Amino acid sequence: MVVDDSPTDRHIISSILTQNGYQVGVAESGEEGVTKARETWPDLVLMDVVMPGINGYQATRMLARDSATRHIPIILCTTKDQQTDKIWGLRQGAQDYITKPVMAAELLQKIARLS
Repeated sequence: MVVDDSPTDRHIISSILTQNGYQVGVAESGEEGVTKARETWPDLVLMDVVMPGINGYQATRMLARDSATRHIPIILCTTKDQQTDKIWGLRQGAQDYITKPVMAAELLQKIARLS
């Protein structure tokens, strides 16, 4: 599942995934992402960080601490490229971190590692 408030980024990431055989669900906000993850149990969540309302760090923490969703791997996918941002994201429960613009090969490699 791709959780991102940017229609362009949702489209780019979803296209990379579908072209490589993945089925992709999308959510436009952290709140919607948490709700959909609890309802659909995706195999993986690609989570933007900078979103209005519940940001990606908060949504990641909610999913990682919920017994029903803590098994779902989360990759934070964001423009925030500082080492402190990555460390904070991993502390919230994400399994990996990738910066935008997303390169298809890097994204697919990170997904494969978590599969």
